[in-house]
Amino acid sequence: MKALTQLFDNTSSTFTYLLVDEKTKEGVMIDPVDTHLNDYLNIINNNNIKLKYVLETHAHADHITSAGNLCKSTGAIAATPIHCNISPADIHLENNQVIEFGYKQVIKALHTPGHTEGSMSFFWSAHLFTGDTLLINGCGRTDFQGGDTESLYRSITQILFGFPEATIICPGHDYHGNMFSTIGYEKNNNARIANRSLKDFTDIMNRLKLPKPSMIDKAIPANLKLGLVSHAA
Repeated sequence: MKALTQLFDNTSSTFTYLLVDEKTKEGVMIDPVDTHLNDYLNIINNNNIKLKYVLETHAHADHITSAGNLCKSTGAIAATPIHCNISPADIHLENNQVIEFGYKQVIKALHTPGHTEGSMSFFWSAHLFTGDTLLINGCGRTDFQGGDTESLYRSITQILFGFPEATIICPGHDYHGNMFSTIGYEKNNNARIANRSLKDFTDIMNRLKLPKPSMIDKAIPANLKLGLVSHAA
């Protein structure tokens, strides 16, 4: 078991991350997907991991989280961005709030709005878990859930691009077979935002005209409840 394990859901092209302190076996999971709950539990049980926290970067529109059921099964604590209003969460994370696990392992929560009003990124051990805020050679859309193009531009250019260039980016999605990137690479090469003015970025985002996510009407209400919804007809 690595200190950082990346798991991928092919249906929604979503990455889930499992962080483990190798000394204590305490772990943290970021953005789990409901259809992989048993896979996660198998990994946790087979490696004797004590899951301490389950984190969400935002209330997702394209898949349902398994955060609630993971917490029920493992005793972990759900921690979500305060401005996402995910009411069942145990902790509602404020900007710059720190959570700790294992032996001196620290995760810092960063409010990076734009994709959604409440979106957060998480910094841990030279890694940035950027959710849908910053993707590899792209970024999240801004046309629902309180999204705002100017806020996204500032979140990326003023917050995320302020980290050292060697910082590893761990995105919430990728649709092209990529796994990781770096701040330096994205600052210089990201097709949507690298070396672009706010006006340029706004023009690009306004031209996207993306279709409505097929899961949005089901996913967002479920994710505001940590995925703890009844599937009865």
